Amino acid sequence: MTEKSSIKYDKLIRDKIPEVVEAKGSKAIVEVLDDERFMEYLNLKLIEELKEYQESGSVEELADLVEVIYALLDIKGVQLEQFEKIRLDKVDERGAFRKRLLLKEVVSR
Repeated sequence: MTEKSSIKYDKLIRDKIPEVVEAKGSKAIVEVLDDERFMEYLNLKLIEELKEYQESGSVEELADLVEVIYALLDIKGVQLEQFEKIRLDKVDERGAFRKRLLLKEVVSR
């Protein structure tokens, strides 16, 4: 008789992960979150993905970070076009980061 083992998680996963787990012969136990808890876990995932990007510097981690941002926009009811307009309005008003400026000090006159 083979002994079953399990690994406990408490993390938000991508939609197809249960299929991936089950294709490998294991069973994924999942819960569908309500809006409030989904927002909480998205915020945690945002931090997790940012840390992973900071550690690796990989473009794949940036893609994960953007996917979480898209999910946050979706739950907030913000369309990508609206988000892009907000971003571009900020660029018009305050600029982007193209000049690579580092503020060192502000001296009052």
